[in-house]
Amino acid sequence: MTRIIEEFDKAAIDFLKKISFPLGRISLFIVFFWFGLLKIINTSPANPLVEQLLNKTLHFIGFSQFIVILGILEMIIGITFLIPKVARLTIFLLIPHMTTTFMPLIFLPDVTWQGYLVPTLEGQYIIKNLVIVALAFSIASGLSPLKFDNKKINNS
Repeated sequence: MTRIIEEFDKAAIDFLKKISFPLGRISLFIVFFWFGLLKIINTSPANPLVEQLLNKTLHFIGFSQFIVILGILEMIIGITFLIPKVARLTIFLLIPHMTTTFMPLIFLPDVTWQGYLVPTLEGQYIIKNLVIVALAFSIASGLSPLKFDNKKINNS
């Protein structure tokens, strides 16, 4: 019986190893593309929070233009998650985006915290982005290190 459990366990783990990167990429694509599209068509529940943060930080930029640019950026990030060859670009775009998504926790505490270490629904929405960052970094960990041909570089 233990042999059957061990074989099942190994098969399950092998299956999960096969699907984890593609499933992670597809999941991140869906989240970024969908949420970006909602921003563009002005139906995102995050738009008021984004506008409040924009007014606190970059008040000289118009919200209607900013939210469209942000939505397009999110859609681009989503699309790039589907293309393994541009994973470095994806992470490059993701890091500043995720950094700014955490800013309301600091700049809008009245919106994101209802008490000490007790987030509001908006705060929880932001904190869950840690899972997105972890999944993205996990996908990036599957990259092969860059290798440069020094002869080609020195002859240039």
